[in-house]
Amino acid sequence: MMNFGEALGSMKEGKKVARAGWNGKSQFVVVMPALYLPPHSTQEPGAKVNDRTAKHIGVDTPLDSQPYCALFNAQGKWQPGWVPSQGDLFAEDWVIVE
Repeated sequence: MMNFGEALGSMKEGKKVARAGWNGKSQFVVVMPALYLPPHSTQEPGAKVNDRTAKHIGVDTPLDSQPYCALFNAQGKWQPGWVPSQGDLFAEDWVIVE
């Protein structure tokens, strides 16, 4: 078992973590790394901003996403932008999920 600081360190190493006390046993949190994508309008081959994102940031704007935490919830869906609660911050029951 770990505290949140240790769990955060594990997430930064690319590991999945969860609280042993969470009701949703299939839930876990990960760090989504920074991501840079060229604009939707680019002619470059490879990955680029998709039309859904370009609708909000513009077709000529690249995506420059900073790292963030994401929760894979008990319903099997991603919840980006997960923020720990006060209870999560002070808990000592964090575990690495294999």
